[in-house]
Amino acid sequence: MDIKKIAYTSALIFALTAPSYAAKNDNELIEMPKTYPAKYTSQFVKQITPMYKSTGKEQVIYVALDMLKGTNGEFSRNAILGNNLSGKPVKIEFRDLGTINPEYEKFDALGWKKNKQLFIFINPRHKDAPPGALAALLSHEALHQDEFNSIAEETYAWTMEASVWYEIVKLYPESNDELHPLVVRENMLKKLFERGNYSSKYIKKTVISNEGYKNLPSTSPGFEDL
Repeated sequence: MDIKKIAYTSALIFALTAPSYAAKNDNELIEMPKTYPAKYTSQFVKQITPMYKSTGKEQVIYVALDMLKGTNGEFSRNAILGNNLSGKPVKIEFRDLGTINPEYEKFDALGWKKNKQLFIFINPRHKDAPPGALAALLSHEALHQDEFNSIAEETYAWTMEASVWYEIVKLYPESNDELHPLVVRENMLKKLFERGNYSSKYIKKTVISNEGYKNLPSTSPGFEDL
C-alpha cells in the first residue's frame, strides 16, 4: 500500500473516531455538584433544561424542579411551569432580599408578584444548597400566587414544604447535607411534621409565633381554613 493511501486511511479513521472521543471527554470534564442525585448527570440535565428554562437561568433550579416529580410537590412544580393564577411560568432567581425590603434580608425566600408576573426570589446564601432542599423550598413558595397572604396560607405552605422534604430525603438521601443552613431549616420542619403525626399541628404553632407573620390575617383567598 502506498504512503498516500495509508495517510488517507489514517485520516479517515481519525475523522470517524474523533467526535465520539471528544464527546466522551466533554462528559468527563463536566463534573456535577456532589449534592446532585446520581441520575442528574451533565447529559441528563442537558435533556431536561428545555422543560425548565422558562423559569430562569439557574441549573440547580432545573434539577430542583425535576426532583419534585412524583412527590407532594408535583402541584407546585406544575404551578411554577405555568399552571397558576397568572397563567405564566414563575421566574426564579437568587436575589439579595434586603434590597427589596430591609425586613426581608434574612428570609430564606420570597414569593412576589409584579403586575401579572410571579417571581420566587431565593436568598443567595442558598445558591449552593442541595437541589433537594431547594425543591422543598420551591414547593412552599409556589403556593403564593397573589398579593394576599395569611396565617392559614403560610401554615399550608410550610406543611407542604415539610412533607416534600420528608419524601425527598427518602428518595434522594444525599440531599440531607446537615451542614447547609437550608437543610437545617428543612430538617426542623420535618421534625415538626413528624411530631404532629404528619400533620400541620406543630407547624401551625410555629407559624403563629413567627415574628415575620405577626401582622398577617387569619385567612386569605383560597386558604380559608387553618
